[in-house]
Amino acid sequence: MKIVSGKTLFAGATLALSAATMPSAFAQLEPTAAPPAAAGWRAETVVDGIPKPWGLAFLPDGRSLITSKDGSLHLQDGKQLQKIALEGLPEVFTSGQGGLLDIALHPADKANPRVYMTMAFGTSSENRTILVQGVFDGKRVHGIKTLFRVEQGKSGGQHFGSRILFLPDGTLLMSIGDGGNPPQRIGDRLAREQAQNLATHYGTILHLTAEGKPVAGNPLASRPGARPEIWTYGHRNIQGIARDPVSGRIWASEHGPRGGDELNLIEAGQNYGWPLQSYGADYKTGEPVGQRVVKGMTGPKVAWVPSPGPSGLVVYTGNLFPQWKGSLFSGGLASSDIRRIALDKDGNVQGQDRLDIGARVRDVRQGPDGHLYALTDEDKGRLLRIVPK
Repeated sequence: MKIVSGKTLFAGATLALSAATMPSAFAQLEPTAAPPAAAGWRAETVVDGIPKPWGLAFLPDGRSLITSKDGSLHLQDGKQLQKIALEGLPEVFTSGQGGLLDIALHPADKANPRVYMTMAFGTSSENRTILVQGVFDGKRVHGIKTLFRVEQGKSGGQHFGSRILFLPDGTLLMSIGDGGNPPQRIGDRLAREQAQNLATHYGTILHLTAEGKPVAGNPLASRPGARPEIWTYGHRNIQGIARDPVSGRIWASEHGPRGGDELNLIEAGQNYGWPLQSYGADYKTGEPVGQRVVKGMTGPKVAWVPSPGPSGLVVYTGNLFPQWKGSLFSGGLASSDIRRIALDKDGNVQGQDRLDIGARVRDVRQGPDGHLYALTDEDKGRLLRIVPK
């Protein structure tokens, strides 16, 4: 047990205090290191040999579609893995962190679902994140078209984002990274500084229609010079986003530099501070990037120091682990684990524990059967199922 700002929490817990409701002396949260191990679970391999997997989407019948960074798509059916043709897919930029990235199915489609994928597109000197959509007919994804593209290109192979989250109204959220670490530049400024520039898409979460257009009434659309697609900004590189179907809250996990990975409660129109507000440090100098608390900016609910490298995020709603119901599960690349973040009914963080996977975890999802599933980030990756021990 430990005491944090007057509240008793279990080991590994963190407490975020809102600057809007607490005195300024208490507005800063306490960073957390690796939490204790979770008990009562084990991981079993569903299928292996997946080339560098990145994103996972379940079909209604329990099979899944898995993207690979090399630009390929695979259908998982039991222990079988089948490569699926992608007809009309633009050429994928696969350098560095670039590749074929996230995947989501339109929730209204039961047969021949529309498949949405994010990907890096372009060359080493001029590239960007784009959103494409095609139709899966059971054997192939055909009719692929580009729905959205980041307007300003960049060089290098860093910080593309990018996760997709469908909302109940059929619109979607899509995360875009800030473009890269110093000395990486986009236009007339450091790439990371673009996260505070509403004239670009970098360092944002976008709110799009199913056709890839700005949703009418987006919170910043009326601000002069702002991109109408922007939902929130001030992000570094979000690679996990999830919606709690009970409360409707939206959560995102993002990479900070050299410590300072964050879990954020996402609210429309908010500025999450990067790079003016951060718990991380510059890779080269070791100096803090920005300040931990900046007036008018929204702070994280959890700051992880050192960095687990969060990728993939889901709210667990199944019945196999009743004690985990309502918790967030965040995959860890650097930490080779899955972090469970326990929440109360009001969305306050109550504590954490960890599922040690022993391999980099790229994505975490809940299947139609109520199990948690994880993708390992390996040259021959695995789809794992989390089951009671």
